[in-house]
Amino acid sequence: MKIATWNVNGIRARYSQLQEWIARDRPDVLCLQEIKASADQVPDALFSMDGYWCYWHGEKGYSGVALHVSTAFAESRPTCLHPEFNFENRIAVADIGDLTVASVYVPNGGKDYAAKLRFLEALDGYAASFAGSGRHLVLCGDLNVARTDLDVHAKERKAKAIGQQPDERALIERILSRGLVDVGRALAPDRDDIFTWWPPWRNMRQRNIGWRIDYVFASAALAARATACPVLADVGTSDHAPVMATFA
Repeated sequence: MKIATWNVNGIRARYSQLQEWIARDRPDVLCLQEIKASADQVPDALFSMDGYWCYWHGEKGYSGVALHVSTAFAESRPTCLHPEFNFENRIAVADIGDLTVASVYVPNGGKDYAAKLRFLEALDGYAASFAGSGRHLVLCGDLNVARTDLDVHAKERKAKAIGQQPDERALIERILSRGLVDVGRALAPDRDDIFTWWPPWRNMRQRNIGWRIDYVFASAALAARATACPVLADVGTSDHAPVMATFA
């Protein structure tokens, strides 16, 4: 099973790259963020991709998320819904059997830091609601927080930078405490060169000077079956790269 996430930074600018990547890697579940398009603006070739149940949730020019589930993975269209804290089209959830997958785009916080913290608080409550449910939960997406300094290149570590603040980091750890595992970090506990976002200037991506802010968080029982969770830095021209977790 392959579950992938990518902040595309504009689906209309990245649609051909998305098609090429899907054809290459065929994820079973794909979560997209920052699509910056309403459903009627999504290119026809993507709106109903062959071989996928597709769900688009966005508005023109800002935010938005999407979920795509392989028809080979789910024989019938999964139920898609939004938790009550669906602020600015930032979360969509699909139920597939005993698995729930959420595509999440946490606010950056630069313009309204309090709104970011409220969203993370609500996401924590959502994760906590799965305790004892018997369901597997996977939270995928751009969480806009680097968990620790290990997740930020030394040249980008800044005490006052949003995305590196103690209170937002504490909220991420609280979310993980609800029985979830950061799959990428679990498979590479000591690496300090794994990043998913790079400032779009001065060849930062080519120099690998970035932040790890895009994640696959999975229920512990599911995470124990993870065999890989690479950052696919060769895919696309977004300022983010996809992350794809594979489970045995």
